[in-house]
Amino acid sequence: MTVVRVAAETEPGALTSSCEVPEPYPRADGQDQYTISEVADFTGLSAHTLRWYERIGLMPHVDRSHTGQRRFTNRDLAWLAFVGKLRLTGMPVADMVRYAEMVRAGDHTYAQRKALLEATRLDVLQRIAELQDTLTVLDSKISTYAGAGRAQERTGV
Repeated sequence: MTVVRVAAETEPGALTSSCEVPEPYPRADGQDQYTISEVADFTGLSAHTLRWYERIGLMPHVDRSHTGQRRFTNRDLAWLAFVGKLRLTGMPVADMVRYAEMVRAGDHTYAQRKALLEATRLDVLQRIAELQDTLTVLDSKISTYAGAGRAQERTGV
Protein backbone atom coordinates (compact mmCIF):
# COMPACT_ATOMS: atom_id res chain seq x y z
CA MET A 1 0.00 0.00 0.00
CA THR A 2 1.22 3.50 -0.76
CA VAL A 3 0.66 6.23 1.77
CA VAL A 4 0.50 9.72 0.35
CA ARG A 5 0.85 12.74 2.58
CA VAL A 6 -0.95 15.83 1.34
CA ALA A 7 0.05 19.10 2.96
CA ALA A 8 -1.62 22.43 2.54
CA GLU A 9 0.68 25.21 1.45
CA THR A 10 1.29 27.72 4.21
CA GLU A 11 3.48 30.72 4.65
CA PRO A 12 6.68 30.15 6.63
CA GLY A 13 6.07 30.83 10.30
CA ALA A 14 2.29 30.45 9.94
CA LEU A 15 2.06 28.39 13.13
CA THR A 16 1.40 30.45 16.22
CA SER A 17 2.48 27.76 18.67
CA SER A 18 4.04 24.32 18.60
CA CYS A 19 0.69 22.50 18.85
CA GLU A 20 -1.32 24.45 16.32
CA VAL A 21 -2.03 23.37 12.80
CA PRO A 22 -2.61 26.08 10.20
CA GLU A 23 -6.28 26.20 9.30
CA PRO A 24 -8.25 28.43 6.96
CA TYR A 25 -10.26 30.43 9.48
CA PRO A 26 -13.27 32.47 8.39
CA ARG A 27 -12.08 35.58 10.25
CA ALA A 28 -8.70 37.22 10.66
CA ASP A 29 -7.00 37.34 14.05
CA GLY A 30 -8.35 40.27 16.04
CA GLN A 31 -11.75 39.89 14.38
CA ASP A 32 -12.15 36.28 15.48
CA GLN A 33 -15.08 36.21 17.86
CA TYR A 34 -17.07 33.04 17.22
CA THR A 35 -20.21 31.92 19.02
CA ILE A 36 -20.54 28.36 20.23
CA SER A 37 -22.92 27.55 17.38
CA GLU A 38 -20.43 28.91 14.82
CA VAL A 39 -17.66 26.81 16.35
CA ALA A 40 -19.94 23.78 16.38
CA ASP A 41 -20.65 24.30 12.67
CA PHE A 42 -17.00 24.90 11.86
CA THR A 43 -15.60 21.93 13.84
CA GLY A 44 -18.41 19.42 13.59
CA LEU A 45 -18.49 19.15 17.38
CA SER A 46 -21.76 19.71 19.18
CA ALA A 47 -22.29 22.68 21.49
CA HIS A 48 -22.74 20.15 24.29
CA THR A 49 -19.30 18.64 23.55
CA LEU A 50 -17.69 22.09 23.46
CA ARG A 51 -19.20 22.97 26.85
CA TRP A 52 -18.10 19.58 28.20
CA TYR A 53 -14.53 20.11 26.94
CA GLU A 54 -14.48 23.41 28.80
CA ARG A 55 -15.99 21.91 31.97
CA ILE A 56 -13.46 19.05 32.20
CA GLY A 57 -10.49 21.32 31.50
CA LEU A 58 -9.74 20.16 27.97
CA MET A 59 -10.42 23.65 26.59
CA PRO A 60 -8.51 26.65 27.86
CA HIS A 61 -10.51 29.51 29.32
CA VAL A 62 -13.01 30.74 26.74
CA ASP A 63 -13.79 34.45 26.85
CA ARG A 64 -17.35 35.59 27.36
CA SER A 65 -19.32 38.47 25.91
CA HIS A 66 -20.95 41.09 28.14
CA THR A 67 -24.07 38.89 28.07
CA GLY A 68 -22.15 35.79 29.18
CA GLN A 69 -22.03 34.03 25.79
CA ARG A 70 -18.85 32.15 24.97
CA ARG A 71 -16.63 33.84 22.39
CA PHE A 72 -14.10 31.55 20.74
CA THR A 73 -11.00 32.69 18.84
CA ASN A 74 -8.88 31.28 16.02
CA ARG A 75 -6.50 30.02 18.70
CA ASP A 76 -9.40 28.07 20.25
CA LEU A 77 -10.19 26.61 16.82
CA ALA A 78 -6.55 25.57 16.41
CA TRP A 79 -6.62 23.91 19.83
CA LEU A 80 -9.83 22.06 18.94
CA ALA A 81 -8.24 20.86 15.69
CA PHE A 82 -5.31 19.50 17.70
CA VAL A 83 -7.65 17.83 20.20
CA GLY A 84 -9.44 16.25 17.24
CA LYS A 85 -6.14 14.76 16.07
CA LEU A 86 -5.49 13.44 19.58
CA ARG A 87 -8.96 11.85 19.57
CA LEU A 88 -8.13 10.12 16.27
CA THR A 89 -5.04 8.58 17.88
CA GLY A 90 -7.27 6.89 20.44
CA MET A 91 -5.73 8.87 23.28
CA PRO A 92 -7.94 8.63 26.38
CA VAL A 93 -9.75 11.83 27.38
CA ALA A 94 -7.98 11.76 30.75
CA ASP A 95 -4.61 11.92 28.95
CA MET A 96 -5.85 14.76 26.74
CA VAL A 97 -6.92 16.68 29.84
CA ARG A 98 -3.55 15.97 31.47
CA TYR A 99 -1.82 17.27 28.32
CA ALA A 100 -3.98 20.43 28.39
CA GLU A 101 -3.09 20.97 32.05
CA MET A 102 0.60 20.65 31.21
CA VAL A 103 0.24 23.20 28.40
CA ARG A 104 -1.38 25.64 30.83
CA ALA A 105 1.33 24.94 33.43
CA GLY A 106 3.99 26.34 31.11
CA ASP A 107 7.25 25.60 29.39
CA HIS A 108 8.70 23.53 32.24
CA THR A 109 6.35 20.70 31.20
CA TYR A 110 7.85 20.26 27.72
CA ALA A 111 9.56 16.98 28.66
CA GLN A 112 6.35 15.46 30.06
CA ARG A 113 4.32 16.63 27.06
CA LYS A 114 6.91 15.19 24.70
CA ALA A 115 6.87 11.86 26.54
CA LEU A 116 3.07 11.66 26.37
CA LEU A 117 3.05 12.45 22.64
CA GLU A 118 5.86 9.96 21.96
CA ALA A 119 3.94 7.21 23.76
CA THR A 120 0.85 8.08 21.74
CA ARG A 121 2.92 8.05 18.55
CA LEU A 122 4.13 4.52 19.32
CA ASP A 123 0.51 3.42 19.84
CA VAL A 124 -0.44 4.96 16.48
CA LEU A 125 2.47 3.25 14.72
CA GLN A 126 1.39 -0.09 16.19
CA ARG A 127 -2.18 0.47 15.00
CA ILE A 128 -0.91 1.39 11.53
CA ALA A 129 1.12 -1.85 11.39
CA GLU A 130 -1.96 -3.84 12.45
CA LEU A 131 -4.04 -2.10 9.78
CA GLN A 132 -1.33 -2.77 7.15
CA ASP A 133 -1.46 -6.47 8.01
CA THR A 134 -5.26 -6.39 7.80
CA LEU A 135 -5.08 -4.64 4.43
CA THR A 136 -2.70 -7.31 3.12
CA VAL A 137 -5.18 -10.03 4.11
CA LEU A 138 -8.07 -8.16 2.47
CA ASP A 139 -6.06 -7.57 -0.72
CA SER A 140 -5.21 -11.28 -0.85
CA LYS A 141 -8.86 -12.27 -0.46
CA ILE A 142 -9.95 -9.74 -3.10
CA SER A 143 -7.35 -11.15 -5.51
CA THR A 144 -8.59 -14.66 -4.83
CA TYR A 145 -12.17 -13.68 -5.62
CA ALA A 146 -11.10 -11.72 -8.70
CA GLY A 147 -9.27 -14.82 -9.97
CA ALA A 148 -12.30 -17.02 -9.22
CA GLY A 149 -14.54 -14.61 -11.11
CA ARG A 150 -12.31 -14.75 -14.18
CA ALA A 151 -12.28 -18.57 -14.04
CA GLN A 152 -16.10 -18.64 -13.93
CA GLU A 153 -16.26 -16.28 -16.94
CA ARG A 154 -13.95 -18.59 -18.93
CA THR A 155 -15.94 -21.70 -18.12
CA GLY A 156 -19.32 -20.07 -18.57
CA VAL A 157 -20.45 -21.01 -15.08
